[in-house]
Amino acid sequence: MNNNKGLPAIDSHRDLQIWIIENLKMVPVPEKAYGNFFEKHCYIILHVPQSKKATQEASSDLHYWIGKEASTEAQGAASTFVQHLKEELGDRTVQHREVQGHESECFHSYFHPGVIYRKGGLASDVKHVETNMYNIQRLLHIKARKHVSATEVELSWNSFNKGDIFLLDLGMVMIQWNGSKTSISEKYRGLVLTCSIRDRERGGRAQIGIVDDGVEVTDPTHIMEAVLGCRVSSLHAAVPIKSINQLQKANVRLYHVYEKGKDLVIQELATRPLTQDLLQEEDCYILDQGGFKIYLWQGRMSNVEEKKAAFSRAVGFIQAKGYPTYTNVEVVDDGAESAAFKQLFRTWTRELGRKKLDWTGKSIQVKLDVGKLHSQPELAAQLRMVDDGSGKVEVWCIQDSRRQPVDSKHHGKLCSSNCYLVLYTYQKLGRIQYILYLWQGHQATAEETKALHSNAEELDHLYQGALVQEHVTMGSEPPHFLAIFQGQLVIFQGSTGHHVKGQPACVPRLFHVQGTDGYNTRTMEVPARASSLNSSEVFLLVTAGVCYLWFGKGCNGDQREMARTVVTIISGNDKETVLEGQEPPHFWEALGGRAPYPSSKRLPEEATSFQPRLFECSSQEGCLVLSEVVFFRQGDLDKYDIMLLDTWQEIFLWLGAAASERKDAVAWGQEYLRTHPAGRSPATPIVLVKQGHEPPTFTGWFSTWDPYMWSNNQSYEEVVKSGVSHLGTESAISGITAEINNFQLSQWPGESRAGPPDLPAIKDSQDISEMELGPRVGGRSASTSISNSNSNSSSSSVSLVDSGSLPPERLRYQAVEDLPQGVDPTRKEFYLSDADFQDIFGKSKKEFYGMAKWKQQQEKKKLGFF
Repeated sequence: MNNNKGLPAIDSHRDLQIWIIENLKMVPVPEKAYGNFFEKHCYIILHVPQSKKATQEASSDLHYWIGKEASTEAQGAASTFVQHLKEELGDRTVQHREVQGHESECFHSYFHPGVIYRKGGLASDVKHVETNMYNIQRLLHIKARKHVSATEVELSWNSFNKGDIFLLDLGMVMIQWNGSKTSISEKYRGLVLTCSIRDRERGGRAQIGIVDDGVEVTDPTHIMEAVLGCRVSSLHAAVPIKSINQLQKANVRLYHVYEKGKDLVIQELATRPLTQDLLQEEDCYILDQGGFKIYLWQGRMSNVEEKKAAFSRAVGFIQAKGYPTYTNVEVVDDGAESAAFKQLFRTWTRELGRKKLDWTGKSIQVKLDVGKLHSQPELAAQLRMVDDGSGKVEVWCIQDSRRQPVDSKHHGKLCSSNCYLVLYTYQKLGRIQYILYLWQGHQATAEETKALHSNAEELDHLYQGALVQEHVTMGSEPPHFLAIFQGQLVIFQGSTGHHVKGQPACVPRLFHVQGTDGYNTRTMEVPARASSLNSSEVFLLVTAGVCYLWFGKGCNGDQREMARTVVTIISGNDKETVLEGQEPPHFWEALGGRAPYPSSKRLPEEATSFQPRLFECSSQEGCLVLSEVVFFRQGDLDKYDIMLLDTWQEIFLWLGAAASERKDAVAWGQEYLRTHPAGRSPATPIVLVKQGHEPPTFTGWFSTWDPYMWSNNQSYEEVVKSGVSHLGTESAISGITAEINNFQLSQWPGESRAGPPDLPAIKDSQDISEMELGPRVGGRSASTSISNSNSNSSSSSVSLVDSGSLPPERLRYQAVEDLPQGVDPTRKEFYLSDADFQDIFGKSKKEFYGMAKWKQQQEKKKLGFF
């Protein structure tokens, strides 16, 4: 890096690096403090994808974050540093402007299980997170949406409300208070953050208590009252969530930004739906997504000065529009656009020369290797094929609101006025799997569609919820659905298609054969008139005496071969091959005479380069609200969630095992398509996937997938029942509250009030129990010893004088007067746990005390225990 610009060294092998702006310089933040942000500072965050696939396709992301109390000088310095970093990093870097409390979803996706906003920020006050820090007393307001955030607030009941979670952090004791209006998923996410703070900042030693507002008074409640006082008034009502719904996000406008003389001109060009060709490489553009987010796109041939002014122009646009100052800004370069930016356009193609994947062409003309599809789910996902379609097939037609079985010899014959259920059974690595296709004809009635869904639910119940349900619209069948029928899928107009063959054709019927092999062919009946023809395609014209095979000049041999196969299904009449331009008079008579039709060669479809995107679904005032998870992984699928995975060609709705509102999932998928800024096709297949029954076409979009991940996953209720909320017996609680009351809170400056430095853990020689409180820390279980203090003690504090009962920082380099009560200053090391003793001294206590006395003293001096 260029040190003349004050830029730090960049570690190219780390995916995430963070710097704080301190004294107008970039100072690296310790990795263990990632996710903690001081309100009086600005930060710079750099994310560089590390996976092989990501480094080939994805851009880096460079953010500058503004704390709500950050000075103007710090903001200016952060902006300048970002500009210099961008120049050093190159054009494949997306820039973001973030404001506290209104960060982008990309920003939040870096920090699991959430971000913490910390008060203060003067250089003398800044202390990044240190493990085993107990001298603290603070109240965190946790908003436990999909992207969790926690803010330090005033230590008072006035800070509470009924709709959120609050964490009273007392160092060795942490109490999570759940508002009466919070959901199970919010309580669970709050608990995950609480456990993370315990493990990162307390070395896993702190005890956690749970208080549910409106439920019976518990032991942790008494501790809260000792700190906050008794509640004398009712709490604030739940604060409404100000989420941006999909209708607002769909309102996109594109502006051309250019200079005319000394004036800056911002000219509106287009509204939804936008097309990629509107962006010219020599210019810059602003894309306004409903005031929710502002994008500034920079063409590769635009001048350097325009690029340097990107953020200032975006901020000026925000001010001119009267948008909030915290409106998110994203600056993207030509060729390095983010997935979110690309999906605001109807189509987005890669640069010329990239390999195209086109299901109407020859991309899948070789025999599918089922073994590869099972062992390589990413291949199954890209091809949208769980196997080669050779499994068991059952078909039902919905008639009179009930499902009627269809004879196997008519399986491939569907009618546009009907709805069908197609159950496909296959094996993957010895395990039976199911896909239930819900096929809906264009002319099906609303009653038939409703009956289709209800019958699908009945089948799913019979199969104990194991069915993956894919909603398919006529004419938009996915590749695997076509493969099931081995090229013999024929869709008839009306509702009388099952018995066409062998019957006299009173009226000519025209069929369009689309496809090149058994994996991608469908045949659809179209209006029997000349204008339906196309020079690039193959058609079958069925008349009373003969069936014509019409081959357009632009069709290929594979198309013609498939037509010869399909014609035997449609008609038993004599066959006659007709080449375009050599049609007999009877051919045109059957079509009602000649008429113009498309005769130019059909160009291959452009291959789109949209990346998959994952969203959490929820509803607010009847409108769909989505929260995106960028850089998603399997761990982002929460059992309480309904998640939407958009792969562009399909919409997957993943239903967590404990998710509510499951019945709304399909409607949410339909609303997502209807309100999408790019004007998506409402016929895009929608796939319902239940937790534990994910097909490879879904799992293949994740970088890794562990099928056993959820086998031992506890629910929130199970975690709480296992012991998290039990802090001890009555006398133990009395010990803690007495210890708190002994401190003069008035001597603690500021709102965050650093708490009692000697707040003890609770032990009882008569009743010591251990409970597991979360993930393992440092290779050991993060367990806590819990019981009551000695009720006969004359002191209100509880002394920790047992061997192995104190953390290192309470003993190491401590003066005699600073040691906890009851500690022998000549034997400080005795009070370390066996594991801490081994880590620090490199030997066990038995080995240490077996050494000569002078050697013991020498090591104690060296290690800070003398």
